[in-house]
Amino acid sequence: MKGFASDNYAGVLPEVMDALQKANREHAISYGDDDITKSVKELFTKVFDRDLEVVFVFNGTGANVLSMSTAVESFSSILCADISHFYNDESTAPESFTGCRFIPVASNEYGKIEPEIIEKKLIRKGDIHFAQPKILSLTQSTEYGTVYSLEEIAALYQLTKQHGLYLHIDGSRFFNAAASLKASLSDMVQHIDILSLGGTKLGMMFGEAVVVFNKDLAKQVRFKQKQVMQLASKTRFIAAQFEALLQNELWKKTARHSNEMAQYLHKNIKDFSFIEITKPVQANVVFATMPEKMTTYLQAHFPFYVWDEFTNEVRLMCAFDTTKEEIDSFAALIKNWNPE
Repeated sequence: MKGFASDNYAGVLPEVMDALQKANREHAISYGDDDITKSVKELFTKVFDRDLEVVFVFNGTGANVLSMSTAVESFSSILCADISHFYNDESTAPESFTGCRFIPVASNEYGKIEPEIIEKKLIRKGDIHFAQPKILSLTQSTEYGTVYSLEEIAALYQLTKQHGLYLHIDGSRFFNAAASLKASLSDMVQHIDILSLGGTKLGMMFGEAVVVFNKDLAKQVRFKQKQVMQLASKTRFIAAQFEALLQNELWKKTARHSNEMAQYLHKNIKDFSFIEITKPVQANVVFATMPEKMTTYLQAHFPFYVWDEFTNEVRLMCAFDTTKEEIDSFAALIKNWNPE
């Protein structure tokens, strides 16, 4: 059954499956020293148009843990949005591996962190009794499916530089953000130190990447990768999937489609009297409130999650394989719903 629960629920892009099959034909040296991985690293440098180091990891939590571990010391603190997946849904993995204190920063109604709120957390520099802020982590696109503009990222980057912090982007849906902004990948990374780049939510079978743009951090990321148990023996199978996404801008076509499906979904349900759209629709998700009985009725046909149980705000996520016909069927169910 297909639904709107998560883009993680979707299968694998045909081009990615073909890349896996191709990578499976021959033996290859392990731990990222194979020709495919080397070639894909060069491709990253080309498409991002910056000097960088990239390492391939198993999953999103691993990408975030590696990113943090590369940038901090055990007496550091890490600032992130109070609603971020990083803070709320990765159990204690980031804290356990880094030994750092996590400081949640209140996000605004759009799920973004504003500079003036961050500045209030940047206190007691040099005080040995206080965990020292070292890195700011942003989610792009946010947990609400909204997107930081390039100007907003640049301003936050300047703030981190003023205070001696690194800027990390948790980019599990980074490609969707780029498509929403109609920006090149090069434009997207001009003001970033380190990026957790998601592929699974865009149609890869497994694997993510950590892309390091800060030269000081790049020197140690491979050692940290081994330390946090994210060095895959058969790295080529992760690298090959990213190659499929980056070649011929498949990432853009795929991200555009899921974003467009979210817009189509928004258009088809926004005028129903029982439904209220609660967040701007900018990436590949629609947030809305609806009666609890309607939620139960719809979930029997199209799985999706309740985001806020107190307000019955739901999250409707579109994926690379979401179709207009499925959205039409979902809208028809709403139209035919009888509250009695």
